[in-house]
Amino acid sequence: MPVEYYDVHKQFERGAVLMSLDTEQIWGYLDLYNELQFRQQYPDALEAHAKLLACLAKAGVSATWFMVGGMTLHGSEGPRDRRMAGLPYQWTAKIPAGVEVTAPLWYRQSFVEQLRAASPLQEIGLHGGLTHFIWTDPQATREVVEWELAEGVKALKQALVRPLSFSFGREQEAHHDLLPAQGIRCYRGRTVSRAFQLGRTRSGALARLLDELCRSIPLPVWPQETLPGLWNIPSSLFLYPIRASRTRVVGLQSRIERFSRGVAAATRYRGIFHFCLHPENLTESPHGFSMFEDILERLILSRDRGDIEILTMSEMAARMERGRERELPNLVQATPPGSLIRVSRGGTERDCDPVRRCGSRVPLRGQ
Repeated sequence: MPVEYYDVHKQFERGAVLMSLDTEQIWGYLDLYNELQFRQQYPDALEAHAKLLACLAKAGVSATWFMVGGMTLHGSEGPRDRRMAGLPYQWTAKIPAGVEVTAPLWYRQSFVEQLRAASPLQEIGLHGGLTHFIWTDPQATREVVEWELAEGVKALKQALVRPLSFSFGREQEAHHDLLPAQGIRCYRGRTVSRAFQLGRTRSGALARLLDELCRSIPLPVWPQETLPGLWNIPSSLFLYPIRASRTRVVGLQSRIERFSRGVAAATRYRGIFHFCLHPENLTESPHGFSMFEDILERLILSRDRGDIEILTMSEMAARMERGRERELPNLVQATPPGSLIRVSRGGTERDCDPVRRCGSRVPLRGQ
């Protein structure tokens, strides 16, 4: 029986670079560090966000800032706050009552306002939910995760942000089906390299070190539709730590070179180089921001040559939807009765019955 193809690769006339930033401050470490330990690990973490935003604005680069919902609150009553009521007390017990003035490591509504006013446009997505609770935690029942997600979305909406994109805390994916109900159209999937697939293990740490030593080329990625209307745009590369213990073994130049190789690979294969980091990571070294400026300089050169374009997460998801709306109805019309359409999504293919629309929300002619 004849088969027609809808291939997401067709939506790329050239390579694309996505930059996503997990913006979490101490929320991302509340089960690991107290405030003093966090400040020692990440000096000047509060200033990192504004400095990073200034770098992007100067370069004319848009990025996706994944923010923990709690950061966007004016303040909270800590564990007694009604917004925390559906979460395990063992997790919320360390969250302090306060406002931005008294607890700036936790509450940063003023920075949300800076992001909303920034030029060029910066996308604000949701990171983890309200508190950066890990969705694969033993206490992460479906009800707990639903609460964490819903309250995170509410927090951003109260800050006048409607999140369309999402990243999981520590790349621990679960409960994907909850995302579309909250208006989420895309999420950042786990970093595709084997080193990251090994997780937080000794083998994984060694593999990541070897990738840096060898200046391994980050893999280009393509969007994958996990559920109808929900696109997974995986990470290609997370910034390798730059604190002194790491840079003694692998100098900062490796981060710049791997970024350049990722851009070149996306250009060559007309795919996506999805680069990710935490803003506070840049404070681990006195040379962190100069390194990032070098990275942006190389990115701008590639953009200005026309080799790549720079998009946000939601812009990429919207492109995938528009492409399907253009192409799938035409494929259905041209496909003889009883035939299948083969849909290619990020390197995987499957046959589907056009009458059942392959999970598509695109209205088909004659129906």
